[in-house]
This record gives sequence, structure tokens and C-alpha cells, in this order.
Amino acid sequence: MEPLSYQIKRTHRATKTRIVVTLDKIEVIAPFHVSDEMLHQFVKTQWDWVTHAVHKLKTRAAHHQCLAPKAYQEGASIPYQGRTYPLSLTQTQKKRIKIEHALVFTAHIPVTRWDTISSDELRSAIIRWMKLTIKATVAQMILQHGPTHQLFPRSITIKSQKSRWGSCGIHNDISINWLLALAPLEILEYVVVHELCHIQEKNHSKSFWFLVAQHLPNYRSARLWLKQHGGTLMLGI
Repeated sequence: MEPLSYQIKRTHRATKTRIVVTLDKIEVIAPFHVSDEMLHQFVKTQWDWVTHAVHKLKTRAAHHQCLAPKAYQEGASIPYQGRTYPLSLTQTQKKRIKIEHALVFTAHIPVTRWDTISSDELRSAIIRWMKLTIKATVAQMILQHGPTHQLFPRSITIKSQKSRWGSCGIHNDISINWLLALAPLEILEYVVVHELCHIQEKNHSKSFWFLVAQHLPNYRSARLWLKQHGGTLMLGI
């Protein structure tokens, strides 16, 4: 077997053993009653599939061009909602970096840090801004679509995820990947509607997709966009 490491994760929600492969890790999801020995044996039987999945992901990632600028500095191109905007740096008397967005991204940098601010600090500030902004946008989309079939989540969380665009838990807690802030708004809307529909339909049956279509008749185009461009988004900024 090819020398790849994997992690074992046991959860009460798991009804059977499965393997999840991402660029970052290989994870074996299993119920608590399954022994380590059985899990290792299961992985052996699936190893050809695992190595093929890893190779496929790496090949796909190699063909995607990262959206991140080489450095977060004056004039850098910042991706947001399917477009790119130049970054402008300006001084402020405030103590923390403040990000604003209109026709450009503006980073207000404390005067005391003007000569020492790093690219990583600017990147972190922009990501924080995007996470806050996308949460407000998701809340608006839920207000728009939720009342149609009384699909209201218990909570909304914006997460950093490497393999999922969103999720809806057993108690109807919805999570959305912040990287969707980089995609056009209609793509984010599709993912939000997708997870909202899981409140009523906990699977991907015909009934589920019919419900999605009632909210977004052209949802298939958004699904296709994610398949074509999702790998680029997952590389982050």
C-alpha cells in the first residue's frame, strides 16, 4: 500500500463506516462500536479507491489557479463575489485595521503600524471582514427563502471548511463555508437554499431536489459552477 496516513473519527451520528478524502487529510468516520482492527481492515480493502481519490484531488488542484494575490499590498487584486477588486491602503488614527469595500477594498491601517504592517495581517483582516459580511448576507437570504416553506435554522455558523460548502445538522443548525464569499452571489444563494431544504428533507431524494427547484428553478447552473470552479475556491486567499 502507498504510505499515506489516515485519522479515525468516531461519532454517534455515524451509522456505518466511511472514508472521507480531502487535500488535507484522509479521515475514517465510524460508529463507536467498530473496533480499530476492523477499521484498519476496512481501510485496506478500500485502499485502491483512497489512493485514486487522493491522486484525483491533487491533479484537480494542480489545474486550479489560486485566487490569492502574491502579497497583500497596495494595488493587490482581492477576489470577492465572483470579481476582483484592487486593494488600497490608507492611514487611520484607530488602533486596529479596518476593512471597507465599495469599488475597491480599502484597508485603514493604524498610523503606528504603517511601516510594519505585514501581508499576513492584511490578509487576516480581509478574511475576518468577509466572514462577518457573508454571515449577514446568509441571514438575508434565509429571510428571503425561509418563509416559503417554513424552513428556519436553529443557528447559522460561518466556518472554514476544506471539503464542504455547507451542512445542516440534525437539530437544523446550518453551517456555511466562508470561501463562498469569493463566489458570485447566486452560488452562495444556491448553497444556502440547499441547506435550508435539508431542514425538511434530510437526504438528496427527488423530493429534496424538487424543493430546491421551487426556490431556485435554475439551481443546476449553480451546481455546475461549483463543480467547475469549486476547486479554485477551496484554495482560499
